[in-house]
Amino acid sequence: SWAANQARALSRSTSYADTPLPESEVAGPLPDTTPVPDASGTPSPGPSLGLRMRGRLADALVLKKVRAVLGPNLHTIISGGAPLAVDLANFYRGLGVTLLQGYGLSETTGPITVELPHDFPPDSVGFPWPGNRLKLAPDGELLAQGISVTKGYHNLPEATAEAFVDGWFRTGDLASIDDRGHVRITGRKKELIVTAGGKNVSPEVLEESLSTHPLIANIVVVGEGRPYIGALIALDTEMLPDWLRRHGLPVVDAAQAGELPEVRESLERAIARANTRVSRAESIRRYRIVNAAFTVENGYMTPSLKLKRRRVLADYAHEVDALYSSGTDAGAGGDGAAKD
Repeated sequence: SWAANQARALSRSTSYADTPLPESEVAGPLPDTTPVPDASGTPSPGPSLGLRMRGRLADALVLKKVRAVLGPNLHTIISGGAPLAVDLANFYRGLGVTLLQGYGLSETTGPITVELPHDFPPDSVGFPWPGNRLKLAPDGELLAQGISVTKGYHNLPEATAEAFVDGWFRTGDLASIDDRGHVRITGRKKELIVTAGGKNVSPEVLEESLSTHPLIANIVVVGEGRPYIGALIALDTEMLPDWLRRHGLPVVDAAQAGELPEVRESLERAIARANTRVSRAESIRRYRIVNAAFTVENGYMTPSLKLKRRRVLADYAHEVDALYSSGTDAGAGGDGAAKD
């Protein structure tokens, strides 16, 4: 398959530079992908018997039917262009479909990283393509250098100088690189939130986790200069009626649904799950339901469905202030405290 051929090519390629790389850098040839032993030093035995039984039941009731719809020839999906939700990745992998994620920009001539079929954590964008290297700046920004990285912008010397530091291209993305070389994108540098306590928070981590909830059409994490992190949530008006019916509730509009205890409890459980992915200082402490969705048509999303955060924060400044105002009743103003 294409993915298998690329994996072989990646694993046989040589490094962009022959000199040893510092621990903060990663480049081809790719690192060893032998399964990591558990704490006892022995390889993991795999899923427990109970988990395997649950898997067989899910396969018989749901997954087999989904695979029948997809057909017998779908084996590998390549994802790019936007962050891949972990839940979505796990769903397809549960179907037996290899779902690989890559990462790149126009300035890197398309993808500069890709996952391997035999080593693909769901939250990783993989390893650098051969001939390229990546490293992290002190502030966590991902820097790139290599044969597919642009040398600069045509006839724009000032923009070129701003985009590079010591010969490394500044991607504008925040990332982490683990000890096995997996690259994980954690957010955009320009959208980094700095709380009143000086904590740097990438809103995308929480937003991506919560965006898969069936009740949520849009979520905007806020907290710049504030004592803690909060969120504005717009309910999904298309999914809402079906969700209410399935939970034995009357079908009402989004404004009324936002006051239902069952809706709030579902949102708060989702927020609690999302908070487990970040530190307490980065977790959502309060949320507020807004009675409008953020779309391309109303100017709050780009054509590529990226949130225009500054415009949302400017137009909804009163909602953000209300979220943080002391003594706001959760049932009266659409404002609720997320459970720890």
